[in-house]
Amino acid sequence: MKKILATFVNELQLFRKDITGMTLLFLMPLALTIIMALIQDAPFREYQDITFEILWVDRDGGRMASKMGEGLQETGQFRLVREINGRQLERGEALKLVQSGKYKICIIIPDGTSAEVVNSANQVANEFGKTLGAAGKLPQRATRSSAIEIYFDPVTKQALKLSLLNAMDKQLTKVQAEIIMGRLSDRMKGERGDTTAATDTFNLQEKMKAVSIKEMQTVTGRKVNINTNSVQHNVPAWAIFGLFFIIVPISGNMIREREEGSLTRIKLVPGSYFSILLGKVMFYVLLGILQFYVMLLAGLSILPALGLPSLYMGEAPLLLLLTTGIIALTATAYGICVGALFKTGNQALPFGAISIVILSAIGGIWVPVEILPAGLQHLATVSPLYWSLDAINSLFLRGGTLSSIFPNLTVLLSFAAFFILIAGFIETSRKG
Repeated sequence: MKKILATFVNELQLFRKDITGMTLLFLMPLALTIIMALIQDAPFREYQDITFEILWVDRDGGRMASKMGEGLQETGQFRLVREINGRQLERGEALKLVQSGKYKICIIIPDGTSAEVVNSANQVANEFGKTLGAAGKLPQRATRSSAIEIYFDPVTKQALKLSLLNAMDKQLTKVQAEIIMGRLSDRMKGERGDTTAATDTFNLQEKMKAVSIKEMQTVTGRKVNINTNSVQHNVPAWAIFGLFFIIVPISGNMIREREEGSLTRIKLVPGSYFSILLGKVMFYVLLGILQFYVMLLAGLSILPALGLPSLYMGEAPLLLLLTTGIIALTATAYGICVGALFKTGNQALPFGAISIVILSAIGGIWVPVEILPAGLQHLATVSPLYWSLDAINSLFLRGGTLSSIFPNLTVLLSFAAFFILIAGFIETSRKG
């Protein structure tokens, strides 16, 4: 016990000699967490809460273009720009504005688009009428090729392109279906008058609401519904990253202890070297837990003040504390292992820092594991950060219990035991 206490006090004194280093140990991960949450906020919302301006050049002037424009604006995600400086927008000017990057999107409705849709609708109506033996025939001609033109700023991200293309496809299908149904109604009534009369009274969208899709929760009894956003991903992820980065001061202090001789003096106290390791582990685990909760506090207070959602921490605070302690234990054990493996700071610090970056990259800290290549998805399981983040996400978002995260905690404890055994074996066999 005396050896454990001596080691604990020794680690505390080493940190007291470097108050700046202790401060940076908290401030740098905090700054990283806040910045990454802000940067990744838009990608995690998948552009659903952002309004984009679309240069809208309607060269058709028909019902098809009008209905599509109205439908896009009704989504609230797009605003159509038809005029620039008080004058009607022309094709050439619109393309230049997009190419220069002043606007991200331009949509051009070619002349005759509405007529082509009506002609196609008449063909469908005539075929149905012929099958049903209805009298008369709506005017039709051979189908001509027609396409709505969409232009993007060359630097536009693929996610935004897909968002707009999906919205356009939905509106195009809806409008064409309404016109076809309207013309079919005309055909059955034998009317050949106004081509838009039937569509004015027929709302296909209204008729298709008999069956809807409703998002449900997998966890019963939850009081709130949390969707994954930049805060829910980045705060736990980068808090874990910062916690594992504690290997830098751990390995540095261990090497400094050997160089200054303080480790030799502690070894002279009767007892096993594993008592020294236990003293180090106790100190750094407590420090890691404190650091982790400081990051969570940022998700509860600082990020909402910057306009982001507040962090939801689940409904199992004691289980969260236990999980945090085991994650901190694993991070501490890895730092001790790195400090024991290498003889100088020039060896230990680059290896430790870069290894954590690599383990975080394959462990889902930078991007979700699901979008990594198949090979890296399998490799992710060798990263303790993967098991750490999965356990925290289970508590925060899946209503996790001890039984559900027990496999994660078991794997993390196995990592910790493995690292401690390696460090103990190396230091015990090292002379001096």
